[in-house]
Amino acid sequence: MFRLPLGEWVDSAVDWLQTHLVWLFDAISSIVSGMFDGIAAVLSAPAPLLFAGIVAVIAWWLRGLPAALLTFVGFALIDSVELWDEAMDTLTLVLVATLVTLLIAVPLGIWASRSRTVSAVVRPVLDFMQTMPAMVYLIPGVIFFGVGVVPGIIATIIFALPPGVRMTELGIRQVDGELVEAAEAFGTTSRNTLLRVQLPLALPTIMAGINQVIMLGLSMVVIAGMVGGGGLGGSVYRAIGNVDVGLGFEAGISIVILAMYLDRMTGALGTVVSPLGRRAVAKTRAMAEGWKIWTYRPQPVVAVAAIVALALVAGGMSVFGGSKADTAGKSAQVGDGKKISIGYIPWDEGIASTFLWKEMLEQRGFEVDVKQYEAGALYTGMANGQIDFQTDSWLPVTHASYWEKYQDRLEDMGSWYAPTSLELAVPAYMKDITSMEDLKGRASEFKGRIVGIEPSAGEMGLLKDKLLPGYGLDEEYKLIDGSTPSMLAELKRAYAKKEPIVVPLWSPHWAYNDYDLTKLKDPKGLWGEGDGIHTLARKGFSQENPEVAQWLKSFKMTEEQLTSLEAEIQKAGSGKEQQAVRTWLKDNSGVVDTWAPPRRTPGP
Repeated sequence: MFRLPLGEWVDSAVDWLQTHLVWLFDAISSIVSGMFDGIAAVLSAPAPLLFAGIVAVIAWWLRGLPAALLTFVGFALIDSVELWDEAMDTLTLVLVATLVTLLIAVPLGIWASRSRTVSAVVRPVLDFMQTMPAMVYLIPGVIFFGVGVVPGIIATIIFALPPGVRMTELGIRQVDGELVEAAEAFGTTSRNTLLRVQLPLALPTIMAGINQVIMLGLSMVVIAGMVGGGGLGGSVYRAIGNVDVGLGFEAGISIVILAMYLDRMTGALGTVVSPLGRRAVAKTRAMAEGWKIWTYRPQPVVAVAAIVALALVAGGMSVFGGSKADTAGKSAQVGDGKKISIGYIPWDEGIASTFLWKEMLEQRGFEVDVKQYEAGALYTGMANGQIDFQTDSWLPVTHASYWEKYQDRLEDMGSWYAPTSLELAVPAYMKDITSMEDLKGRASEFKGRIVGIEPSAGEMGLLKDKLLPGYGLDEEYKLIDGSTPSMLAELKRAYAKKEPIVVPLWSPHWAYNDYDLTKLKDPKGLWGEGDGIHTLARKGFSQENPEVAQWLKSFKMTEEQLTSLEAEIQKAGSGKEQQAVRTWLKDNSGVVDTWAPPRRTPGP
């Protein structure tokens, strides 16, 4: 059967949209990012414990004192694990996505409930949207909107829209037809029937739909973290990439706290705003004997007054808190607070060089933002001008496909380390395997697998497309997608047990110092010549930052410097990369002034 070129058609359609509707995507991006920045500014303004007090008062009003106490403890826990800023970013993302989703879903659900034709057309579209894997939505999102929070919000809106539409339509259709007929018999207009009869009675179902929209939004935060969405999703993604169980648990429990709070509050709010719900609550209170503090809930006026009081306290603290003193030296004034963004792939030399440059630029007075990305998202973000530079591009071989696609929108600052090599490696205790050809016919010893790294890595593409077919190994071995830290963790486990394992590695790498490994020979030369590790920047970066560009172009590291820095970072552990860089710089005094010379102040 012939192959239907569906993928090519979609690619052509996307290219056409990107070419002809860029003004629309820019407008949407500006609106969404503006909403995000505005809500984020409001949520991050109060001190963490004051904000915890505000949300606790809301919980007291809606659910009672026990819920308020648990809310305060939960949000205080988020602050105690130092993930408050990430939690506020996640909450902002969910709120923006929910607000936009409801602006679309509720009117569309009302229209579908009043027209069977609209309902018949909308239903299969919603089925398609709800069953499509959520990660797929990020691909056009990154292409149209670049990296960052905007594609994450757009993907969340698309993924969370179906339940909002469905539950709105269902709620209105479930309203007793006799009530609608009675309203119409008394001369009520169609509009008033909707507003005064159908919507009030459908509110519990609609609120259940809003609850589902929020929960689906929270389920998207980890996926959004893959494209620089930040927040707790970024922390989870970083933990997955680094196999950091502690950070993963802390970020995960923070997401759970937000999810439980939003779930319980939206459920209680559905009762408060529904006429039937208010009657049920009033009846329950009337039947209650005496006054009990655990069941007491303040009146809305009291709750609002408490929230306003806490907000005023927060505002007063921000106004009278004073400004931070500038403790930087004269050399730090080179950057004068200018912002620079650096992206990186979680490869060891990339992590080391990225945090090295973060520390050096901050010492020179720049404000540096560092984020982890998949390789495809990283190159797309630089090409779109959202990321200033990255220090781990392997050229001309490994990242050739990315360079070919984006070279007209990037600047090559040159190679800072060379030569490198790519290879498959096995533990040295497997003495009879020294070449790629020796793997033939021995797949059963390795459980038929090669434990790989990130699927977007150029080395993985070379393995799948050239190395394995070239040596006739593609039918015997399955290349397992994963991450660099997970591959290294599997290598460590197998090495400790003296088990057979084959992994993709590259030189230089600290693993060759920690383990006795054999680099498998490549007699056919399919790996190609060794790469150089290049620094790439977005187009126009050199013109806007000539001094930094000159530093990057002059930057060089020896193998001893690079491997010792990588070893220091490994010793410090995940999340302490910059502290490790500072320790390394103390042992290598003078390199900062060599790589990033301070601006000289003219004499009198």
